[in-house]
Amino acid sequence: MTHSPPPGAPRARIPGPQQPPPSAPRIRAGLWKRCLGGGLLLWALTALVTYATANTTLLPTLILLGSFLVPVSFVLWAYERHGRDLGVGLILGCFLTGGTLGVLGASVMESYLLHPSLWMFVAAGLIEEAAKLGALMFVLRRQTRLRGLRAGVVLGATVGFGFAALESAGYAFDAAVSTVGIDLGALLETEILRGVLAPFGHGLWTAVAGGVLLEYRRPNGRFQFAAPVVGTYVGVALLHALWDSTHGIAIWLVARLTAGGLDRRLFAEGYIPRPTTEQQHLLTLFSVGATVLVALLGVAWVRSLARQDPSWRNTP
Repeated sequence: MTHSPPPGAPRARIPGPQQPPPSAPRIRAGLWKRCLGGGLLLWALTALVTYATANTTLLPTLILLGSFLVPVSFVLWAYERHGRDLGVGLILGCFLTGGTLGVLGASVMESYLLHPSLWMFVAAGLIEEAAKLGALMFVLRRQTRLRGLRAGVVLGATVGFGFAALESAGYAFDAAVSTVGIDLGALLETEILRGVLAPFGHGLWTAVAGGVLLEYRRPNGRFQFAAPVVGTYVGVALLHALWDSTHGIAIWLVARLTAGGLDRRLFAEGYIPRPTTEQQHLLTLFSVGATVLVALLGVAWVRSLARQDPSWRNTP
């Protein structure tokens, strides 16, 4: 029989899982750098050949390379730095299975629950973060030994990056298909933008939520939704919502500062009719500034979690 510690007593830190057996597949140090560099070269070469030949059969290759390159590279970096004791199989399972289940779950819930409104971004954040956490719990349901903040951060980030890769592929496909044919420029712009922003989005938010979830996992493997777990989920969902709404907030601020009026439709519609040069400059400044601020908040949050757990300093 297990006994819970008395109220107020410090909670013992749970060590990470044991090292995988010597026969388990290993990843050489520095592989993430080679993956990122080689992948960028292949993506650029594919874009060049696609543009030169107008061969639309290369579009799936271009979309997949551009969408998966940054997420896969960051997952390799997290594995090399902090997750070698988790095993390659579990990392792949979280990235592929967890990411796919997260995308499917979020799509189903959003189609039934999400409706255009001022609270749409908050609802989307709550739905997508719940879908990713549910996918993480499903993948880890039989890994009852797996507990602790460090394991949760690495595996949560892996699920988040899998989600981000698949979502980016969908956005890239939508950008490529236009009413007049294939828009290669829009496709490349979408992949570059989402590739640059990928490390500060889904992977970061699910890393925070997954870390707290596994930190409070019971020794018998059951997940408990204690107040810190629920509070963290709500916090990352709001951070997610703030990230999604930065463009709308920037539009509202520009309209407020330059036009003196407040039209809520500007926030929902996502553009300013006939903007002046001053409004265009302010919109860019506010949009980029708000995105950077939200990204810094997420990075600071995950770093604060790492500082609280001594097992990060003992990562193999």
